[in-house]
Amino acid sequence: MTETRIKPMARVEMTSHLFRFFPALKGREIIVPGQSVAEVLAAVNELAPGFTDYVLDERGAVRRHVLISVNDSMLVDRKTLSDRVPEGGTVYVFQALTGG
Repeated sequence: MTETRIKPMARVEMTSHLFRFFPALKGREIIVPGQSVAEVLAAVNELAPGFTDYVLDERGAVRRHVLISVNDSMLVDRKTLSDRVPEGGTVYVFQALTGG
């Protein structure tokens, strides 16, 4: 008998201006499978192609002006996105604004 594993699900919330670039995400509850930040972002990219290109650089690391947190903790591994996302956790994606 083959055991079927249910993938943990995570909620994703982001700053509203990102919906301008990814209108497919606007007005919907974003709940995707994933146990790491990398897996969660890849799942969001399936819903809105180009999302990871916007928040990650060419090496797959978080871009300088993007902040990501899991629940109440800022992302630690900005290079490989290995931070764990607990079942039912929330990944927040913010674009940090700079300038004067």
